[in-house]
Amino acid sequence: MPHVAQNKSGRRSAVPEAIAQTPGYDLSMRCRKRIEQGFGWAKSIGSIRQVMVRGLKKVDQLFVLNMAAYNLVRMRSLGRVLLPVAG
Repeated sequence: MPHVAQNKSGRRSAVPEAIAQTPGYDLSMRCRKRIEQGFGWAKSIGSIRQVMVRGLKKVDQLFVLNMAAYNLVRMRSLGRVLLPVAG
C-alpha cells in the first residue's frame, strides 16, 4: 500500500479508519515523515528550491550533493544522541 496520509481536516479521507488504526499504517507514517524531512531540508536549507544549474545531469549532481550534506547533518546529531561526549 502506498504511503498515503489520512485526511483529518473534516473532509472524507481516502484512508479508511480501519486501515488507519493498523500498526503497519503507523509505521508507514513514521517512515514517510523521516523521508519528507530530507526533502524539506534540501528545499529550505539546501539549494533545491530554485536550482541555478541547467540540465538533468547537473541537477542530479546538485540533488545528490544536498542529500549527502543532509546525511552528514543527521549523522552529527545522531552521534550526539548515540555516543555522548565524555568530559
